[in-house]
Amino acid sequence: MDSEALRKYSALHPKPAGLALQYGTAGFRTKAEQLDHVMFRMGLLSVLRSRATVSTIGIMVTASHNPEEDNGIKLVDPLGEMLHPAWEEYATQLANAEEQELQKIITEICQKAAVNQDKDASVVIGRDTRPSSEKLSQSVIDGISILGGQYHDYGLVTTPQLHYMVCCRNTQGQYGKATLEGYYEKLSKAFTELIKQSPSSGESQRHLKIDCANGIGALKLSEMEPCFPKEMLIQLYNDGTKEKLNHLCGADFVKVHQKPPRGLHMRPNERCCSFDGDADRIVYYYEDTAGHFHLIDGDKIATLISIFLKELLAKVGQTLEMAVVQTAYANGSSTRYLEETLKVPVHCVKTGVKHLHHKAQEFDVGVYFEANGHGTVLFSKAAETKIRQLAKEEKDDEKREAAKVLENMIDLINQTVGDAISDMLVIEAILALKGLTVQQWDAVYTDLPNRLLKVQVADRRVIETTDAERRAVTPPGLQEKIDALVKKYKLSRAFVRPSGTEDVVRIYAEADTQENADALAHEVSLAVYHVAGGKGAPPQP
Repeated sequence: MDSEALRKYSALHPKPAGLALQYGTAGFRTKAEQLDHVMFRMGLLSVLRSRATVSTIGIMVTASHNPEEDNGIKLVDPLGEMLHPAWEEYATQLANAEEQELQKIITEICQKAAVNQDKDASVVIGRDTRPSSEKLSQSVIDGISILGGQYHDYGLVTTPQLHYMVCCRNTQGQYGKATLEGYYEKLSKAFTELIKQSPSSGESQRHLKIDCANGIGALKLSEMEPCFPKEMLIQLYNDGTKEKLNHLCGADFVKVHQKPPRGLHMRPNERCCSFDGDADRIVYYYEDTAGHFHLIDGDKIATLISIFLKELLAKVGQTLEMAVVQTAYANGSSTRYLEETLKVPVHCVKTGVKHLHHKAQEFDVGVYFEANGHGTVLFSKAAETKIRQLAKEEKDDEKREAAKVLENMIDLINQTVGDAISDMLVIEAILALKGLTVQQWDAVYTDLPNRLLKVQVADRRVIETTDAERRAVTPPGLQEKIDALVKKYKLSRAFVRPSGTEDVVRIYAEADTQENADALAHEVSLAVYHVAGGKGAPPQP
């Protein structure tokens, strides 16, 4: 490592005095003008990670559903998964190091992680459409180059497309071709095969309005549209030509505000969906004839996919174990429907995609979605091999056809990470094959009314949780208070958890009516305020 060159280049990407950042589930995220040094240093780290794993590593420059002024960066591990937790620590150390400590910290990481500095390193880079992204990805390239790494810049891509590229490159093309064309071909071919099987339901059936959050999703969908079968008619809104990224639109806005995005006019019972800014989340919605807005979130998406896969697995007649993974935020009605009606095991894990992904890997077929619309399906190697073999060799017609549908599902799903484009096509294929309208899908179960609140506290670390964040261990007495409050309402539950990023405690409550859910959430927030050191005025109902 050329320490003189490192010193010289590092000085061109200076760290703002007093700035400390933490690498979390979403990588680093903050105001774009504070990120130049972080980008340069993550370029350095990606080279070390590539040498440590003897694989290609990915870097995505995006801040997802954050405002346009923000930006961020996350590293992608060899199979398209999130960065290893030990390396999240290294990322935080490197980002916060003072200029003169950089060399020392790099040497320490190399020792701890047994990095061979003579190995080749290869990194692929992608970025979203934010005005700051191009310049920031140039800083990443500076970092990669100074440590002698090779890089390929994919330019403008969705976050899931970059995850896909990393996986393709490290499986020597087994997962697919590591190009955008390869991605479009793999997904559209599987989708076209599935749609062929559907009871002919006329063209109106496949008409979909898509809110692209004024982000990268619009660009990539326009490129992919020529590959879609002619029955699939999509109309793009908030395509980034006029308005700001994520402003009054996108999956996060629709989910939080429970209303349609700006600029998308809904006619009664029309299917609509929203992507988020980097196209790794999706939610569906429609307006009924009485003008009421209906949101179909990640829980209902997971349920639709589970119903479909369970039927196919039963037809194929293999003893493949399927499970759904949720977090504590999943609506109680969805959990009840999956366990009691569908008879599919449900597992609850801590909030954060990496926890869901990790748990889903334990099953032959693991379905996971967060309520916010981020999720996917994972198939074990053994299950995938078995399904592909049956699709080829099974003598029984019905079993073979079911296996073929499963095989196309495997190809249509982006197993590396939640992918709005892939998830949208999966949903559209299932609705077509089952002949379901959006209202019939919505009616599978009725969500319990719920309320999310947050309370400012002096120090969020006073709250520690257990049982996948559903019970508070500290401060003493808090959980007992919550238990007593929950007992007052029907079909109710509530939990509290510290935010991962700011000194607030998040509160979730659900009950039989909206009024009761609101009352319970408020009472729990008062308990948190009094027992866990609330700041400012007490919460108002």
